[in-house]
Amino acid sequence: MMRKKSVSASKASLVLFLCQMISALEVPLDSKLLEELSQPPTITQQSPKDYIVDPRENIVIQCEAKGKPPPSFSWTRNGTHFDIDKDAQVTMKPNSGTLVINIMNGGKAEAYEGVYQCTARNERGAAISNNIVIRPSRSPLWTKEKLEPNQVREGDSLVLHCRPPVGLPPPIIFWMDNAFQRLPQSERVSQGLNGDLYFSNVQPEDTREDYICYARFNHTQTIQQKQPISVKVFSMDSLNDTIAANLSDTDIYGAKPVTERQPVLLTPTGSTSTKVELRGNVLLLECIAAGLPTPVIRWIKEGGELPANRTFFENFKKTLKIIDVSEADSGNYKCIARNILGSAHHVISVTVKAAPYWITAPRNLVLSPGEDGTLICRANGNPKPNISWLANGVPIAIAPEDPSRKVDGDTIIFSHVQERSSAVYQCNASNEYGYLLANAFVNVLAEPPRILTSANKLYQVISDSPALLDCAYFGSPKPEIEWFKGVKGSILRGNEYIFHDNGTLEIPVAQKDSTGTYTCVARNELGKIQNEVQLEVKDPTMIIKQPEYKVVQRYGQVSFECIIKHDSTLLPTVIWLKDNDELPDDERFLVGKDNLTIMNVTDRDDGTYTCIVNTTLDSVSASAVLTVVARPNPPFDLELTGQLERSVELSWIPGDENNSPITNFVIEYEDGLHEPGVWHYQTEVPGTQTTVQLKLSPYVNYSFRVIAVNEIGRSQPSEPSEQYLTKSASPDENPSNVQGIGSEPDNLVITWESLKGFQSNGPGLQYKVSWRQKDVDDEWTSVIVANVSKYIVSGTPTFVPYEIKVQALNDLGYAPEPSEVIGHSGEDLPMVAPGNVQVHVVNSTLAKVHWDPVPLKTVRGHLQGYKVYYWKVQSLSRRSRRHVEKKILTFRGNKTFGMLPGLEPYSSYKLNVRVVNGKGEGPASPDKVFKTPEGVPSSPSFLKITNPTLDSLTLEWGSPTHPNGVLTSYILKFQPINNTHELGPLVEIRIPANESSLILKNLNYSTRYKFYFNAQTSVGSGSQITEEAVTIMDEAMASRQVDIATQGWFIGLMCAVALLILILLIVCFIRRNKGGKYPVKEKEDAHADPEIQPMKEDDGTFGEYRSLESDAEDHKPLKKGSRTPSDRTVKKEDSDDSLVDYGEGVNGQFNEDGSFIGQYSGKKEKEPAEGNESSEAPSPVNAMNSFV
Repeated sequence: MMRKKSVSASKASLVLFLCQMISALEVPLDSKLLEELSQPPTITQQSPKDYIVDPRENIVIQCEAKGKPPPSFSWTRNGTHFDIDKDAQVTMKPNSGTLVINIMNGGKAEAYEGVYQCTARNERGAAISNNIVIRPSRSPLWTKEKLEPNQVREGDSLVLHCRPPVGLPPPIIFWMDNAFQRLPQSERVSQGLNGDLYFSNVQPEDTREDYICYARFNHTQTIQQKQPISVKVFSMDSLNDTIAANLSDTDIYGAKPVTERQPVLLTPTGSTSTKVELRGNVLLLECIAAGLPTPVIRWIKEGGELPANRTFFENFKKTLKIIDVSEADSGNYKCIARNILGSAHHVISVTVKAAPYWITAPRNLVLSPGEDGTLICRANGNPKPNISWLANGVPIAIAPEDPSRKVDGDTIIFSHVQERSSAVYQCNASNEYGYLLANAFVNVLAEPPRILTSANKLYQVISDSPALLDCAYFGSPKPEIEWFKGVKGSILRGNEYIFHDNGTLEIPVAQKDSTGTYTCVARNELGKIQNEVQLEVKDPTMIIKQPEYKVVQRYGQVSFECIIKHDSTLLPTVIWLKDNDELPDDERFLVGKDNLTIMNVTDRDDGTYTCIVNTTLDSVSASAVLTVVARPNPPFDLELTGQLERSVELSWIPGDENNSPITNFVIEYEDGLHEPGVWHYQTEVPGTQTTVQLKLSPYVNYSFRVIAVNEIGRSQPSEPSEQYLTKSASPDENPSNVQGIGSEPDNLVITWESLKGFQSNGPGLQYKVSWRQKDVDDEWTSVIVANVSKYIVSGTPTFVPYEIKVQALNDLGYAPEPSEVIGHSGEDLPMVAPGNVQVHVVNSTLAKVHWDPVPLKTVRGHLQGYKVYYWKVQSLSRRSRRHVEKKILTFRGNKTFGMLPGLEPYSSYKLNVRVVNGKGEGPASPDKVFKTPEGVPSSPSFLKITNPTLDSLTLEWGSPTHPNGVLTSYILKFQPINNTHELGPLVEIRIPANESSLILKNLNYSTRYKFYFNAQTSVGSGSQITEEAVTIMDEAMASRQVDIATQGWFIGLMCAVALLILILLIVCFIRRNKGGKYPVKEKEDAHADPEIQPMKEDDGTFGEYRSLESDAEDHKPLKKGSRTPSDRTVKKEDSDDSLVDYGEGVNGQFNEDGSFIGQYSGKKEKEPAEGNESSEAPSPVNAMNSFV
């Protein structure tokens, strides 16, 4: 039966506790609300439980509390009422419970020692403070004592006791000398936790007379010192000398030498000890050992590990420190002292006790009349604490009864409370190591609902983020909260909303349509109240163009972009950071609207740059890394090792690569003996290599330097290495580029490239020059010359081959046997001319010439080729002679034929051929005469059209400048052009060659005609010349037009027409300037003269052309301003005998053997054809006439 009752009580307690959690009120910390609500007292500030005061200063015992109405204060001292009004030295601060005990005006602190407790009381209850123990601090003087000097043998242990006076609080101990310098401590000498100074073994240097222990009392800011302690250490040698001086020779004397000893613990003593420490404190365990050599201390925990993050070793590992200890740290801790002779150990059994500590401290309880609640007070400790309750500072057992209250151990259960149930309850948890005291009130209130959130408060959030709309409320009983959207909206429900217990409405994902007015309604049985708030949802701030990773060279310029998009109603601010810190205060950093620019970048600018965009509602950021690259720093610390006669090892340390990996190292050397100050390339190695084996030459004073290379460029050279002079040796190589070429017919000039200084391998560099005639059984002729590069052999036959060799030598010997080269003595002019010269005329402008080669013996030198000299004697169509201009074509090598391009048709030519060697030209062959056949003529020199009438035009022309044969006739073609520039039918007329004018009749009046005129020979038609003309109007029609012209309407019509024509003319001129074609041009191209065709490419060979009279120029320049007209008429001033198209260096191209590259052809004017376009835009006057 009892068991069932217990279970029922437990269930009832649980139910009541849950009810309390659900129904208990939280009073918001609203200042206005707190001023209006009644509230029992609450202690807000009090002095510490153990309060040590300075006896020289006033004692202030704090006690502050709040409540409604404001509480009154009273004190007890040592358990009885403390009447402050009866003590003139004690006052209480206004509106406070804090006591001030006046010590500075005659009071004594010792008289006020005791246990004090403060009570704060109002009509709703009383709160009490902790028991505050007041003790004045003490710093007593050291008791006088006579200290005997300590005489210790070297190697023995020693303890200097401090034994400071007992103070409150305990003093801080340290050891110093007379000069106030701290005594040095080590593994051998150290201070213990009790303040004593321990020597594991003494040494002679420990002898001194001023070992002074100091005690510092922090509360009184005083330092006390002990009498100096003297220590004298006797060494074995001095002790033996003393004994020998005091004993006779027959006495046996002699102290033992310093002997090593195994460890012995000085503290703690024995093999075991115990230690009790409180939970949360710092555990300090100490072991100090004597021994020689000085022992080393090690700590272990038996059956476990030392806590990793809370264990520290101090005082040279003699002290084990564990912070924030708990019950789990209880156990046996062993210290082991060890040296080479053995070990000693001590086990400390640690027990961790605990003063009471809270598991659940009681909390203030605000209830409505008729509600239920609980106060819970749970604490733990070791041993387990005892829980006791007080009501308004009185033990609950003797406190006035309250029918709504029931005490159940650590819980007070309240049922159907009324306003008279308001009180302050104290929970006391205590054990032998301390106590806890907590105040918690029960405040029974009956209040209608109140909404504490400001009316019409505006909330602004970013789209897609949560929106929290506050509705801070209070009421007793606890009001129910409902939310509505809009003034007349329905109640908000559903998963899209979250309703918090504190009245807050949460919209987890606010959207644009969430904007609006929201109404919060609070109601309880005592009333109802509502409040409206506004919500605005803004567009999020975005970085649409983020900064990007940049790599920039040192001293360059770099920019980071940060382009943002934001809500138009928000004002963003952009901040740039470097490595999460402010930008350097440097004018090189330019912050623009959308970017950050860094000028003249340095290595310090390397890092991460962040663009942060802040608005009042959100913040976004984006970062990018800037890597500053540069040429690497030069290598340093060059070192030469492994020096041999022909090699050495060079090593170095690379410099900073400046963010761009080193790809390779270039090694250079300086020859201080032969070329000081000049650095030469030696070799290069990959960037991962920092040593290299270098091949060396004899007789060189080497210095080396290293250059690092990365993608940016080369570093500055390193500092030169030390110099290394290699030994001398005979030359390893002979001169290069040995040649034998005669400068005169009777000599041989032998030349070579001299060895460089380091190639000489030793002093006294010379050359042995040897030669002999080839294919002749002659001995070598040799001569030794100084360090030169040329030797001349005189008296040689003309152009004879010689075998030549040049050998280097120095004071130590000869170089290896040199290779032989073939040279020739000097050349002379060729002796004979080419024979059997023949000419074959290919066409009117091209001929082929043949000849027989000359015997090689007569060339008397290196055959370079043949030259053909040719010139025009006269034109067959005109008998007048002109100035003769000789032209030259050179044919390289042993050629026996060549092509002569660019000849003039119907002309007489002469030519001769000569052989050429390195000395010059041989005699000319006899002149050979040849003639070119007729060709097509050039265009007539001019075409004029005069005397226009209604139906006729007069044409006059000049004969072609270059008839290129006998003219047979002229061809005239013409056709009309209408107002739309369309061409009419083409008419052709053949005119005898001896005519120079023609009258064309039966033409249409007021009509434009286009004429095409060219000459013919028996070969075909030449280039044409074009012209246009207009016949005049009929006189009667003109008179009618004059009559019409007097009419006003006609004048207006003509003005409009004239304006249109002007616009058309402007368009025509623009098209013509841009290269556009008229239909006439296209038809003109379509009626090309079939007789004018380009010449086919011949199989003949063309030589290098040169004008004999203009050797200084490649060709004659074009006359200033000469050009081909747009209508393709040939002007009279064009060159009539130019070979520009075929000569060397102009347009012709030749192979090395003289072969002509390309096609030889002439360009002709195309024939006109029927069509609808004109090749020339009409003048404004003609256009007007054509229109009429």
